[in-house]
Order: sequence, then structure tokens, then C-alpha cells
Amino acid sequence: MELRNIAIIAHVDHGKTTLVDELLKQSGAFRANQAVAERAMDSNDLERERGITIMAKCTSVEWKNTRINIVDTPGHADFGAEVERILSMVDGVVLLVDAAEGPMPQTKFVTSKALAMGLRPIVVLNKVDKPDAESDRALDECFDLFAALDATDDQLDFPHMYASGRSGWADHELDGPRKDLSALFDLIVNHVTAPRQLQRKDEDFRMLATTLGSDNFIGRVLTGRVESGTLKVGATIQALSRVGQKIEQFRVTKILAFRGLAQQEIDEATPGDIVTIAGMSKATVSDTLCALAVDEPLEAQPIDPPTITVTFGINDSPLAGREGSKVQSRVIRDRLMKEAESNVAIKITDTPGGEAFEVAGRGELQMGVLIENMRREGFELSISRPQVLMREEDGQRLEPIEEVTIDVDDDYSGAVIEKITGARKGDLAEMRPAGAGKTRIVAHVPARGLIGYHGEFLTDTRGTGIMNRVFYGWAPYKGPIPGRRAGVLISMEDGEAVAYALWNLEERGRMFVGPQTKVYQGMIIGEHSRDNDLEVNPLKGKKLTNVRASGSDDAVRLTPHINFSLEEAIAYINDDELVEVTPESIRLRKRYLDPHERKRMSKKDT
Repeated sequence: MELRNIAIIAHVDHGKTTLVDELLKQSGAFRANQAVAERAMDSNDLERERGITIMAKCTSVEWKNTRINIVDTPGHADFGAEVERILSMVDGVVLLVDAAEGPMPQTKFVTSKALAMGLRPIVVLNKVDKPDAESDRALDECFDLFAALDATDDQLDFPHMYASGRSGWADHELDGPRKDLSALFDLIVNHVTAPRQLQRKDEDFRMLATTLGSDNFIGRVLTGRVESGTLKVGATIQALSRVGQKIEQFRVTKILAFRGLAQQEIDEATPGDIVTIAGMSKATVSDTLCALAVDEPLEAQPIDPPTITVTFGINDSPLAGREGSKVQSRVIRDRLMKEAESNVAIKITDTPGGEAFEVAGRGELQMGVLIENMRREGFELSISRPQVLMREEDGQRLEPIEEVTIDVDDDYSGAVIEKITGARKGDLAEMRPAGAGKTRIVAHVPARGLIGYHGEFLTDTRGTGIMNRVFYGWAPYKGPIPGRRAGVLISMEDGEAVAYALWNLEERGRMFVGPQTKVYQGMIIGEHSRDNDLEVNPLKGKKLTNVRASGSDDAVRLTPHINFSLEEAIAYINDDELVEVTPESIRLRKRYLDPHERKRMSKKDT
């Protein structure tokens, strides 16, 4: 049976996972009466809830005596490391482009990685049945993008197709029969080259580990593509680190291959195939698994460096330990180390004192997903404001710059440009009409300026704007960027908030807590309408007397309080504040709960 390995890459929401669904259905991977969930590849709870892919996953289909291994990848820039890592396992990429939106920032990011590795792309213009689709324009933009990314002549001569992933058809012509995906299958088989590894069948076994997983029954498992030689179950092999150091020697207990959505046990792994191996105890991502005679490790693809850092600390608030079961710093550290092992884009460093850990990653969303996963596992944490990682070169301080692409209604474009080029120190790179009363704005903005901006952006555009960002490069430090202008309302007592007290405090600002919410001294309960912090008492009930007058007992009607999501809360806080995360609550608090200590520390900082 012939073999093909492809990855499906695209921007967020351009329809990767939906297309893979249809490819699986039409290749006969499911039984005729089998119940299959929509977006079957998004297997994780968070992926289902958010409607985005977070982890790169592999599946396999059969088509006319050819096995096609398909890797579904995330589209969000924060999870770009997943894409960078798995591109070494494939021989071709299917680039999906939304016919209405055209190539977007993330399209550019993943395509540049794929072209640099010499992969030949197939461009599929998806969602051509949308009313605002402009397929020809999107195709021209793809060609311009490839040319701008220094594609070779062979890569520029890419085949293209028109498709609708949801309807399950792809054709070479826009007005084709619109029946099924067989044309796309045939194109993949004909255009993508067979794995060059097939020629190395007689050499010693070698495989680069690209993803790490764990199974409750078989323990640690590593997935990757076999580069040379064959491997049988029960064979003894070794693991080498990136520098060629021997990590361990182990016996292969199981070899699993992807068949549809499930993994099946096989007796022998052949060159070019994507397999999962069990039996190791120490080997991890980017290590080389090889025969005992091999002493040269395979070269691993370098990964872009992290750009932001967040401090994870123990929860030391008065309400600590009431909702979560995992509160000790040792348990938090073990969990973060386990995450860093499988996620190559994350770096963990200990802080002096050992109570907190600095986690460096790609963006707020990536951090938010990690914290949300830990929260669901029963952890209690205190999270600091994200800080941007700086670089020193030739005595000059450099900071990361992000390319931001914004699609916004014409009416709001002025407000958006003012925000990103004014206080946030961005440079406008491009501005053009995007059809249907919309404007597309491309700007290069310091990563610092974008922390906490998304909520403000949605307010400015009345929720209609779309903002995408991707790492652009390093530039000299652009000076201070003002943070949140408003102060906060801080509770001065411990106890339960009272509706009457909150009602009286409404003129002071917007509330973050409702009545009967547990509060403590130093906890942030609302946003002050001025720029200074104010200590208030949310427990002060009404003094009851036996004198009654008309109008004195008005019903208390509270304005609905603001409920922050996790990412919003992290983006909202200042440097002297923390987010307290427990399995049931998200609270904002001051770093120093005692008002005297807070005052002392603020004097120290100035």
C-alpha cells in the first residue's frame, strides 16, 4: 500500500477540522450507521467548548489503495509551536484559505514554515458558497503571499481547488459538479510525493519524537515518523538527546498506528509511517529513538522563542484551600514540568523562594488554556499580569513586535487606529477597503501594547471587529505604555457582600461581585470611576429602626455585575494585582492584602 503524509494548515476558523471530518466520512473510516460527533478531531473538552483546535492530532484514511496520514493543526498563533513541530512529519501541506477573508496572519506564519522546509502546498479555497466569497481575489493574494515568502518556482506552481468543507465537496473548477471530495483525494495522491524514507528501509531504525502523550494502561507514548529502518514489537532500542547523549535503553512494548480516529496495534513500523511507540520512561519530545548501533541524533526543527511570561504562584488568600484539592507549590511545580515536557513552546523557571514559577509562552490564550486545564484538575493558583520578554543585543534593549490584522466596520476604523498608533505605540503598515463596508488595517504593535487591548477593542467596534495577531519580529524598546487608567474598589472587610452596601457603592464605579459573594480584605470588588484605588466596605447592611416613613424602604435594584472570563481577568489586572484562580471562582485581588503593607510597598516602588 502506498503512503502519503500531509498536514492541513490554515488561519483560525477557515475550516480545517470540518474538512478533516468530511475526509474521514467519505473515505469510509466510519460505519454507515456510526454516530460521529461534529468536529470529531477536537477531542478535548476545552476544544469543544471554545470551538478551536489546541493540539495537533493525527488521523489516517484509505483511498484507492493509498494510506493518507492527515495531521489536523491548530490555527491560533499562540499554538503555533504545534504546527512548527509536526511539519517535520509530513511531505506536503493542504493550505485552506477562506474565499471571503483571503490569506490572514496565521496563514502567513504557517505557510512560511512549510515553504522553508521545502514542502509543496496544495491551496484549497474553502467556503466558496458564502455570499461574500471572492475566490479569484483570494487566489491572487495566495500567489502574492507565496512570492513574498520567497517560494521556489516549484512551490509557486501550486495546484488549487474550490471547496466547501461543510457541504463536503471540492472541485478543480468553481462551477464543477459539487458532489464529493474525490478530486481532492486524487490530487493529494498525485501531487504529494511519497515519503523519501521508503528508500531507507534497509538502514538502522531511526525516528524523531514529535509529540508526547500518556496512556493509563501503557504509560508514556511518543509519536513521530519513522525516518529509516523497521521496528518490531519487543525490540530493544535507545533514546538519544539533541546533542547525541544516550538518555535510556528500553524495550518496545507496543507500536500503535493511526487508523481512522482510533489507534490500532501493529507488529511492525515501516519507514515513512507515523506511529506511536510505548515502553520508554524518560525520552521526550525532540529526542531521537533509534537502533543501538546509531550514535547520530536526527536534527529537530527549531521553535520560535516565547514572548510573554506569567508568574504562577500558590494561592495565599484567606479563602485558599476551600475549593481546590491541589494547593501546594510542589504539586503545582510537578504539573507545570509535565506540561513543559509535552509542550515545547513553554519554558518554566523557578523563582527565589520556591513559592512561584515563571511560565514563558506565546500569548495570553495559550496561558489561559493551561490555567483553565489546571483549574479543572483541582488546582488553586494566583496568577500575575503577563510580562513581555525583552532581549539585549549590542547593548540595545529589544522588545517583541506583533503584526495585527484588524477587520472592522468603516465607522469604527478611526477609533481603532487612534488606539493602536497612539498610546499603544503601534505603526500603521497598511489600510485598505475589505468590501461590504469593512476596512482592513494591518499594524505593527509592541506585544506590551496588546496585553489587555482585546476587550477594549470589542467595546470600540461594538463587538463587530475581528483582530488577529502573529509574532512579527524584534524592535528597539519604544518607551513606557500606559496601562489601565481606572482605579479599583478594594474590600476592607472579610465576609459576605451585602446587596444594600453594593447598591450604595454603585455610584463609585462598576461592580465585579454580586450579593452573597465571599469577600476578604484586599480583594478587588469593582472598578473605581476615578483613577485612584478606593477602600470600601461591601458588608455594611442597613441599620433597622422601628420608625417607618414612605419611601425609606425602596427596593434594592442592583445593576448586573461584570463577570470576567479567565483571559479577561488576566488582561485586566495591573502589576500590583493578582488573579486568584480556583476550580469554582475567579477573583481579583491586590498582591499585598494588608493596606499598610500595600502603602509601604508602593512607596518602595516609587
